[in-house]
Amino acid sequence: MNVNQRHKEVCEHKETSQSQKKHLVYCLLKTMELMCHCSSFLLPPENPNTTCSLSLKYALVVLNQSLPRFAPLLWDHAQVRVCADGGANRVYDEMPLFFPHQQPSHVRTRYKPDVIKGDMDSIRTEVLDFYAKLGTKIIDESHDQDTTDLHKCVAYIRDLTPNVDGSELCILVAGALGGRFDHEIGNINVLCRFSNTRIILLSDDCLIHLLPKNHCHQIFIESSVEGPHCGLIPIGMPSGSSTSTGLKWDLNDTAMSFGGLVSTSNIVKGEIVTVQSDSDLLWTISIKKLEVLHGA
Repeated sequence: MNVNQRHKEVCEHKETSQSQKKHLVYCLLKTMELMCHCSSFLLPPENPNTTCSLSLKYALVVLNQSLPRFAPLLWDHAQVRVCADGGANRVYDEMPLFFPHQQPSHVRTRYKPDVIKGDMDSIRTEVLDFYAKLGTKIIDESHDQDTTDLHKCVAYIRDLTPNVDGSELCILVAGALGGRFDHEIGNINVLCRFSNTRIILLSDDCLIHLLPKNHCHQIFIESSVEGPHCGLIPIGMPSGSSTSTGLKWDLNDTAMSFGGLVSTSNIVKGEIVTVQSDSDLLWTISIKKLEVLHGA
C-alpha cells in the first residue's frame, strides 16, 4: 500500500477526528510518510477486535528481568523467540508459574526459545543444558563486550530476516524496563541505534517505543488493555516543534527538552493519537492490570 492510499484509509477510519484529518493532510502535503502503531500483540492472536489492521511480523526478545504477566501472549504472537543470556533463566523458572495446573516440564518444553544469545555470564548451566538438548541454538558472544545483549539480539533478528522491511518487522522486548537504571538506558539507546526497526520495550506496567522524526505517526489505542496514562519524551536532542492530537494536553508546535517541558503524565482521550515532531520522540503508555492477559 502506498503512502497516499494509507493516508486515505486512515482518514476514512470512523474514529479519525477532523483535527486528526487535518494533521494527516498536513503530513501528506509535506510528503512525510505515515507510520501507524498499535498494541494488538497485547490481545490474543485470533482476536478480531483490534483497532488497527497492521500486518506485522513479530519477534520476541526476553531479557533477564521478571517476565510480564502477558509473556505467554507475546510468545504466541512471535515467529522467532530469542533469549538474551539470563533471560533463558526467566523463561525456565517463570513460564510454569503462569500455568499452575500443568506440569512444569510440559510448559518448559512448549515454551522453548529458538535461540539463546549473549555473553553467557548469567544463564545457569542446567538451563543451558536443558534447552540445548531440546534443540535451541546457542550463540556465545562473550568476545563482544562493546554492545549490550539486547543490541546483539536485535542485530541477530535483523540479519535473520533480511527480506523483511524494517517497517513490517516488530521486535517485542520483555523485561526491558525495571531493575538497574543503566540497563534501562542501554535498552532505550537500542531504540535509537535501530531507529528504522520497530522495537517495543515492555514491562508489566508500560511500553515504550520510538517515534522517528521523519514520519507522521498514527497511534491506535487498544483501550481494553492500555492507557489512559501516556507520555511523549524527546530523545537524543531537544524538539523545537512537536504537535499531537488525541491527548488531554495536546502539543501545538510545542518545544520540548530535558530541563524544560516534557509531556509526561498525559492522558489519551480516544482511540487514535497523532504525533509529528522535528526530533525523535519516545512514546510510552500504561498497560492495564487485567487479571487475565496471557495465552492459554
